[in-house]
Amino acid sequence: MFPETIGRPMEILVVEDDRVQARLAWEAVNRGDFPHRTTLIGDGREALDFVLRRGMFRVAPRPDLVLLDLRLPGMDGLDVLAEIRSDESLKAIPVVIMTSSQDEQDRLSCQEHCVEAYLGKPVDLEKFLSLLRQLKQFWHEDMLLPPALAQT
Repeated sequence: MFPETIGRPMEILVVEDDRVQARLAWEAVNRGDFPHRTTLIGDGREALDFVLRRGMFRVAPRPDLVLLDLRLPGMDGLDVLAEIRSDESLKAIPVVIMTSSQDEQDRLSCQEHCVEAYLGKPVDLEKFLSLLRQLKQFWHEDMLLPPALAQT
């Protein structure tokens, strides 16, 4: 119904302190074949400042998707997730956890905070791209349809 070029690029925040994992996530997102802008942050506290638009990030774009590692310097990823979910203006942002943690309690904690996905590292590229396509479709429909049409 609407051409793919309508709307703005999807804003993706990748929160990952490991450079190799960050690069893999970056490359996977770029294979998603949809307009997007990606910001990489390697610290939990800075990630929270980014989404809350505080300090040097006061004019940062609001992310449409957060790809979040759990083990981060500055502030743990679970704490970042809890803060995002407790803020009314942020809690609707889809969050995908990408972690090497094998801790079942981590997975359960993330589920309690309603994450869109919990992916173990190394991330299965095909599974990740499929998830991105699903999230892109959800985001794209939300971005393109005027509120009056989205209700019908």
